[in-house]
Amino acid sequence: MPATSTPDPRAMPAFPAPALPPLPPQRRVMRPGARLPCAPAMRHMGVMDPLANLRDYFEKSPVALSLAQAEGDYTLTMVNGRFGAVTGYAAAEVIGRNCRVLQQDPRLPVGRNRAARARIHAFLQIDRVANVRCVLVNFRKDGTPFVNLLYMSKLRDLGGQVRFLFGSQFDISRAQPDLLADYDRDLGDALARIGPIVADSGLVVEGSLMSIANSAATIAQARFTLAHLDDAGTA
Repeated sequence: MPATSTPDPRAMPAFPAPALPPLPPQRRVMRPGARLPCAPAMRHMGVMDPLANLRDYFEKSPVALSLAQAEGDYTLTMVNGRFGAVTGYAAAEVIGRNCRVLQQDPRLPVGRNRAARARIHAFLQIDRVANVRCVLVNFRKDGTPFVNLLYMSKLRDLGGQVRFLFGSQFDISRAQPDLLADYDRDLGDALARIGPIVADSGLVVEGSLMSIANSAATIAQARFTLAHLDDAGTA
């Protein structure tokens, strides 16, 4: 039989190596109990945002909403556009800061918000206090005073630990009873919708909305407080 020649591999046509699909980006999930950074920081870190759906809902809500850490200095983690409309602060100006920034004005008389602060302190320090609703004098970014009807409740994880503080702000000093009723309705709807949203992240919203018993009287008192504050500032 005639000898067969072995083909020279150098003379064989070269075929390109098949392209491999790119590897998916590595995403890290936050462990339970971890401190939640702001959304831009999480994107930079490649961490999945456990409250992404809540952020989406916040921006669609017709009422001012905020979310704060439940530890340390209770710094804000999330606010929506309506929060900015009420306070004058953009999200980037308050994320990472405590809400007391709304009280930092020399015109605020000493002791003016003492009763409200005492109720907020009890809410923060006493585990069984699920929510709080109080009225206190605040100041917008431009220095304009307003009387804030503040609502706060706790978000717990499945282990019972308080992870976040949910809040809502409303300028009651420039409202009418029907506007306050509309706000209460919208806030109640927000609480009902937020429950299932945060449940996906293993969180539970505590407490229920406490309606204002006499809205007209509360608004009148808020206007009186604001007028007294204005008079003191011009004296």
